[in-house]
Amino acid sequence: MSAETICTTADGALRSQDRTAVVSWWLLGPALVILAIPVADAFLPPDVHIAHLLVVACAVTAIGAGPLATALICGLAVLALVVAGLERHTLATESVLVELAALAGLCVLLIVLTRLRARRERELLRVRSVSEAAQRVVLRPLPKRAGPVSLASEYRSAEADARVGGDLYAAARRAGSTRLLIGDVRGKGLASISDTAIVLGAFRAAAHRATSLPDLVSYMEDAVSWGLAEFSQAEEDVVERFVTAVIVEIPDDEPVVRLISCGHPPPVLLHGATARHLTVPEPAPPLGLGDLSAAAYVAVTHPFQHGDRLVLYTDGVSEARDEHGVFYPLCARLAAWADEAPVPLVRRISADLREHAGGRLDDDMALIVAHRDGTRL
Repeated sequence: MSAETICTTADGALRSQDRTAVVSWWLLGPALVILAIPVADAFLPPDVHIAHLLVVACAVTAIGAGPLATALICGLAVLALVVAGLERHTLATESVLVELAALAGLCVLLIVLTRLRARRERELLRVRSVSEAAQRVVLRPLPKRAGPVSLASEYRSAEADARVGGDLYAAARRAGSTRLLIGDVRGKGLASISDTAIVLGAFRAAAHRATSLPDLVSYMEDAVSWGLAEFSQAEEDVVERFVTAVIVEIPDDEPVVRLISCGHPPPVLLHGATARHLTVPEPAPPLGLGDLSAAAYVAVTHPFQHGDRLVLYTDGVSEARDEHGVFYPLCARLAAWADEAPVPLVRRISADLREHAGGRLDDDMALIVAHRDGTRL
């Protein structure tokens, strides 16, 4: 059994224990009400009758408990009404019999409803488990280390409860270097997952064997163009489907980083206390639109020395706006956090980004921090 499976099983067990504890506390109030009513009825005047509160106890139980707990509380409620009627010698009266029949009918209805709700929750849990497993296959987590580089990442989809959307990232090792990909599919959310899978599949198929970065990007362009056309709907315009991306290569034994930008926002290099964009003089067209340019792919080389950090991101980061419409000042923020390790730096950027955007991100967001710390596998 893998560590991920063990963690998932443990998390499920903990959630089950937490739910059981919550339900136990939830049942305490209705149970006390049910037990108190027959006792209180023995001391109240004959014209004061509080047995109708049993209905409240049953309804409250059904809100937060399952069918078995609801059936138990409802049974106790019916029993409490019978006991109260016996205490007052009114059990055979018409009003108590009608009240008893009404309570019993309500109990049956609540048990049926909680049973249907429990079945629906189990179905949703199964669907969600399958969805999460499929999404983890599409967007695999990055390794914590690749050669001389330590990595940290963050991903947020614009779709609620989705792990994958229109942004993507990946990492791959080949002899003597580490290759990174970050990209942004046109569109966002669940509707763009198929295009995300096409790009990631192309990168994973070639990143470990393509001899040069231009060869890798050329292969990705061919594969993405074919994939977008092959899996397009008849009414879709393929020309409007494309992917911006930055493909990066970090050699193990050279203090440089090579990159090719396909219409994507430029990475930020943290060197000492300075942060600067690694601009590309002539970016290539986005993947899927390579036919628009006849120029060959050319990798641009920048210094990437021991202790430097490289920040790759999508426009969900750089174009996040505050309440006044101001873009997130990524480069300025990074300059103040230049001494942070990758994981704390990613967390700090993510928290600050949410605060800048007022707690709500309207676009998919992907972020990678690569730190050359000199340690090799």
